[in-house]
Amino acid sequence: MINMINDKNLNPIGRKVVTGKRLNFKDGVTLFNSKDFHGIGYLANIQREKISGRNTYFIQNGHINPTNICVNDCKFCAFKKKEGEKGAYQMSIEAILEKAKEEYYEGLQEFHIVGGLNEKLNLDFYEEMFAALRENFPTVHIQALTAVEIAFIAQEAKVPLKKALSRLKNAGLGSIPGGGAEIFDEELRKKICPKKITGEEWLEVMRVAHSVGLKSNATMLYGHLETVEHRVNHLLKLRNLQNKTHGFLTFIPLAFHPQNTDYSDCSKTPSTLDLKMIAISRLMLDNFPHIKAFWIMTTLPIAQLAQFYGADDIDGTILEEKITHSAGGETPQSASKNLLIRLINESGYLPVERDTLYNPVKQACS
Repeated sequence: MINMINDKNLNPIGRKVVTGKRLNFKDGVTLFNSKDFHGIGYLANIQREKISGRNTYFIQNGHINPTNICVNDCKFCAFKKKEGEKGAYQMSIEAILEKAKEEYYEGLQEFHIVGGLNEKLNLDFYEEMFAALRENFPTVHIQALTAVEIAFIAQEAKVPLKKALSRLKNAGLGSIPGGGAEIFDEELRKKICPKKITGEEWLEVMRVAHSVGLKSNATMLYGHLETVEHRVNHLLKLRNLQNKTHGFLTFIPLAFHPQNTDYSDCSKTPSTLDLKMIAISRLMLDNFPHIKAFWIMTTLPIAQLAQFYGADDIDGTILEEKITHSAGGETPQSASKNLLIRLINESGYLPVERDTLYNPVKQACS
């Protein structure tokens, strides 16, 4: 095993991976600073196959963004609009149902619903929306509202987080996406998203969500102003919370797209960093069941390659994505089920169609 690694600094980490010992902060920094790209991928694949074997998961899902109006002013966001600004929109529940009807087809497993922090869309609105979606599409799981949105909705309604989450769950909310985590370091957070909830507040929303029986995802935005140390600390905070709640389903590294943002002079993340983030996430987050290569941000070919670097999920069909494409995303806005199956099969992995909670829908072998 050690012969596959060129950087001798990775040998102690390799021994930990093989023997099942947990990596620490120093190990994470060593991995990010190492130029042994393939050695890191090799170790991540060992960990990936320990957890998921040869399975690679995908889902048939659709995206709905009820509003792009947002009171926050995140420097990295190209999706946000102020009320009255050109291009700003706010969907009614009727319009959301119509959009859902356009996206729905037999086999659709999930509506993924996120948007801006819009003061006109309150707790009652989201309860009514979820109830309407559940009534009209009873077989489709609703994964909706980032921790940032939930904190905002609870604050505006002047109710405790637990009560807000319980009401949303009772209305039809099935699980929570991982957005809004960005990077947890508070000094950096003040620069890139000064009005957003703190990293500790994001973690607290997830802790409470897990306590009421809602599973969630987790993310990290990378490729902007963060350091290697920021990334490792972020991963360790997620791992620590997962130790306590076991409520996270998957981790999704999100590559920063700079176009139309305050950091438009930044370069897009190189593919080597995208794969390195997947690999190191798999190695550090040993208690996360899944690591997702979100193809809409990294391209389908990189998501395909990411299966060898620790990813066991390449997300889904999506149907229409707005947020990344607002920031210059050049990937397609959707992918067919057959295309995802082919990409996984071509890599020598086993395609497994899943629902949001990772229950296999069917084993898709063709």
